[in-house]
Parts: sequence; structure tokens; C-alpha cells
Amino acid sequence: MDSWYINKIAGAVLAALLIAFGAGTLAEIVRGGHGDKKAKPGYELPVTVAPAGGAVAAAPTFKFADVAPLLKGGSAESGQSVFAQCRSCHSVDKGGKALQGPNLWNVVGQKIGGNAGFSGYSPVLKAKEGNWTFEALATYLNNPIAAIPGNRMGFAGIKNNGDLADLLAYLRTLADSPVPLPN
Repeated sequence: MDSWYINKIAGAVLAALLIAFGAGTLAEIVRGGHGDKKAKPGYELPVTVAPAGGAVAAAPTFKFADVAPLLKGGSAESGQSVFAQCRSCHSVDKGGKALQGPNLWNVVGQKIGGNAGFSGYSPVLKAKEGNWTFEALATYLNNPIAAIPGNRMGFAGIKNNGDLADLLAYLRTLADSPVPLPN
């Protein structure tokens, strides 16, 4: 048996398979779908329709009052787990070097944009007045873009109040003398 004969057999088998599997698909194309006349090709993206008045309901706004009561029972151990998503940009070791973001040792009570070991603050963060209180940190960590528009922190935020309280409890422990919890 020569190679020409083997190629003819292989070609015939492949042609038969193509006809067998392609005939069903060709029939569906000719018929116009999967038997469902209402079917549309592709995937339809979900769209939020505005109410009749034209206003779209706003996302719920963050309130520190919802997090404050959870702080007393906040778990620093759980907060350390929540912090895992921050670890790629921030270090927490005393005297540790800044990464993409500033070192967060002793951040609670520190001036906003005032870590001397970090030079990459955005101008809006440098210009922000005040200190990183529990309320300021909670608001910022919940939604950094809305809290301080124009800052460079590309993070979606922590929306779960329990996780946020745990993270604040953990950040509080990163100091020689932890700041007292708010009443």
C-alpha cells in the first residue's frame, strides 16, 4: 500500500466527518437558529434602566456610623487577612521601605499624605488637610476615588463594613502606642 492510497482514505474519512458534523450546523443556519424564533445571536449585556423620572438611583453612601460600633469587636487577625489585598503595594514593618504606596506603620493618627519616607503622593493627597483618623481611614478605604478624587491609589475599596472594621483594628496595631478606639 503506497502513501497515495493512504492519503485518499484519510481524505475520504475526514470529508465524511465534515459532512456528518457540518450538516446539522448548516441546517440550523438555513432554518434561522436553534428552533427559537425569538433568539438573538450573541450575549445581551445587562442594562439598568432609569426610572420614568430620568434619575438613576444613587449608590448607597458610606457612613462611618455604620462601621464605628464594629470597631470595638474588630479582629486584628481577620484584619491582617483583609490586608492581604493591600500587601502588594504597602509594607507594614516598622522602619520598612515604601513600595508602590507608603509604609503603613503608625498610619492611624498620622498626617494625611505625610509619610516622610514616601515621595509618590498625588498632589491632591499632599494638599489634603488633617490626620488619618479612624473615620478618615474608613471613608478612604471604602472608596478611595470618591473620598479623595484625583488620588493615585487604584483600589476599588472595601465595601463590607465588618472587613473594614477588622482592617482598621489591624492598622491600629501597627504602632508602638496604638491610638485608642473612638467611643
